[in-house]
Amino acid sequence: MTASAKPANAPAATPMMAQYLDIKAAHKDALLFYRMGDFYELFFDDAVVAAAALDITLTQRGQHLGQDVPMCGVPVHAAENYLERLIRHGHRVAVCEQMEDPAEAKKRGAKAVVARDVVRLVTPGTLSEEALLDARANNFLAALAPVGSDLALAWLDMSTGTFAVSHCDAEGLGALLARLSPSEILLPADFDADFRADYAVQETEILSSESAAHILSNYFKVSSPSLLGDLSRAHIAACGTLLAYLQQ
Repeated sequence: MTASAKPANAPAATPMMAQYLDIKAAHKDALLFYRMGDFYELFFDDAVVAAAALDITLTQRGQHLGQDVPMCGVPVHAAENYLERLIRHGHRVAVCEQMEDPAEAKKRGAKAVVARDVVRLVTPGTLSEEALLDARANNFLAALAPVGSDLALAWLDMSTGTFAVSHCDAEGLGALLARLSPSEILLPADFDADFRADYAVQETEILSSESAAHILSNYFKVSSPSLLGDLSRAHIAACGTLLAYLQQ
């Protein structure tokens, strides 16, 4: 169930649900772990997806727009285990924490909502927590950048600091991806690729080489990416897109 047009005579969203919907709207492409006391709760379609992936009970919490609200939850103390399982299924998770003591919220009135905000975005290719990583293999995040007739793949592993980029063509791309086995690949939305079903793909805007060059220069503290090596426009676009994604 997703939020839709409000039917006639449907009650307004509760303050808590209004807060949830606002936060979820900013993280549409991730499952939202919404902290409520000792649990992270998930609602609507997030709950349906997570309950199936984690094999946990799907319940409901009240109604929204005249329909029952699906809900499931995981205890905070065991959250890392559930995060790992969701990531292995290729999902992205936005972790939303309580930013104040509930007692402080109550001082503002009986209907005041505890301040909450997303403090952590967990995706398959951006893991750095040892508890979520396989010590026997790299955890690569990759970005594919087509610039004109040129194609480049950049990849990095946050846990080891590995960062590399290579030219590739349509024939050799599959073999390169099979060797790297990236946990997550950043692709332009209109890129037609047979491997989409085999990897966790995140459709994103691939930066222009000009924008990417600025990011690379700032990150490596050089006046120009040319000081980093013989980089083509496609190389620069792929590397800059990776860094921009991590910064986000």
